[in-house]
Amino acid sequence: MAPPLPDFLQSVKLKYVKLGYQYLVNHILVFFLVPLILALAIEALRTNPQEILTLWNSMHFNLVYIICSSFLIIYSLTFFFMSRPRTVYLVDYALFKPPRSFRVSFAGFMEHAKLALFTEPKSVHFQMKILERSGLGEETCLPPAIHYIPPSPNMVLAREEAELVIFSCMDTLFQKTGLKPKDVDILILNCSLFSPTPSLTAMVINKYRMRSNIKSFNLSGMGCSAGLISIDLAKDLLQHYPNSNAVVISTEILTPNCYLGKERAMLLPNCLFRMGGAAILLSNRRADRRRAKYRLAHVVRTHKGADDKSYRCISQEEDPEGHVGIKLNIDLMAIAGEALKSNITTIGPLVLPASEQLLFVLSLIGRKVFNSKWKPYIPDFKQAFEHFCIHAGGRAVIDELQKSLRLTEEQVEASRMALHRFGNTSSSSLWYELSYIESKGRMKKGDRVWQIAFGSGFKCNSAVWKCNRTIKTPVEGPWADCIDKYPVHIPEVVKL
Repeated sequence: MAPPLPDFLQSVKLKYVKLGYQYLVNHILVFFLVPLILALAIEALRTNPQEILTLWNSMHFNLVYIICSSFLIIYSLTFFFMSRPRTVYLVDYALFKPPRSFRVSFAGFMEHAKLALFTEPKSVHFQMKILERSGLGEETCLPPAIHYIPPSPNMVLAREEAELVIFSCMDTLFQKTGLKPKDVDILILNCSLFSPTPSLTAMVINKYRMRSNIKSFNLSGMGCSAGLISIDLAKDLLQHYPNSNAVVISTEILTPNCYLGKERAMLLPNCLFRMGGAAILLSNRRADRRRAKYRLAHVVRTHKGADDKSYRCISQEEDPEGHVGIKLNIDLMAIAGEALKSNITTIGPLVLPASEQLLFVLSLIGRKVFNSKWKPYIPDFKQAFEHFCIHAGGRAVIDELQKSLRLTEEQVEASRMALHRFGNTSSSSLWYELSYIESKGRMKKGDRVWQIAFGSGFKCNSAVWKCNRTIKTPVEGPWADCIDKYPVHIPEVVKL
């Protein structure tokens, strides 16, 4: 009997073969240019000074030629520097930490659910099952209006929640950065479901007595990805206005959006969404370069609203009894997966090393030319980024992205722990995750961060940041009093 063939997957160091391939392809220009430069240097050393002098004298220069050449060089350099996009820096950001009195434990949540839906035991049981598998912890918070029995979602309490969250973030941001309210050039605020008149940006301007010529924008109805849309809008405005700064506020006001009905698809947000908010200072000023934490590298936005299923998968509706709530369709995760594919197809060429792009192109050609059933090659984004901030929309969202992008548990740790400690804080969740990474002392100079968010419409948006300096472990902030106990083990099911 012939001896069995060796297991080449075990015997050959495929890991080092892959590393060698990546190094070769990523540095292909160096391998070509270094021998060329060496050859030119050797040839120059072999040439005697008399030959160099003869070559110089053979070139005929006149005044007109010199003036024209100088003008062309100066014009080209001026055009190059004037047409370059302005660098956008993230100077610092501040997060809202709810008071402990707003905490909602599992037992408290279920007690409220039983009292509010005492005639609908099936709906109460459904919420319990969702909460058991949600990935949330016992420290998440809801606004006072939802703690009432029954909940009291009125306009006065909604404004009080908005003032508490937004003003707390702004006060902390002004304190951390030294920025004065009258020095703010651009103000952008996104809140998807609460859009009163006067607007929330007008409320901020009135509170801090900001300038009359401030450029303000209030974004609503854009879901959990609106935070990155606000960043993109700020980036575009900062390209147009030199020597300026922009404050971006991301939050979701929960008071007027507590669903009081019994439809299961509309009860799900009650189980996941919690209080949160963030205020971010962006700047294009060179003076802010040294103190800025990050530099914005790319923002990529994908909108699938042209497709009816994508458009309707998250919507604000009335149930048959007239109760308003957010309805999440059952095919949400499949639609999110398609939006993610479109987004990474765009962002991949911008961030992936040449080795991964080459493998992706070869895989694409193979599927088009040889066999369409070939499994598509999923690029290894771990080579492009050191940190990942995945929108903490729920355990299913994080699990799906971890599987699709082949990420390790450590790379999704920030998302899971932010969901556990603060819940789904909508558009501000990405900043709680970034703060977690900083609080763990993991953010080093040159590190790249990928923020990914999903929102109604349906949208998938990405932002890429590059760390401008090594971030010291913060002594204040939402994680300051609990970071030492994280990460924690989060069971698949928490029995209630």
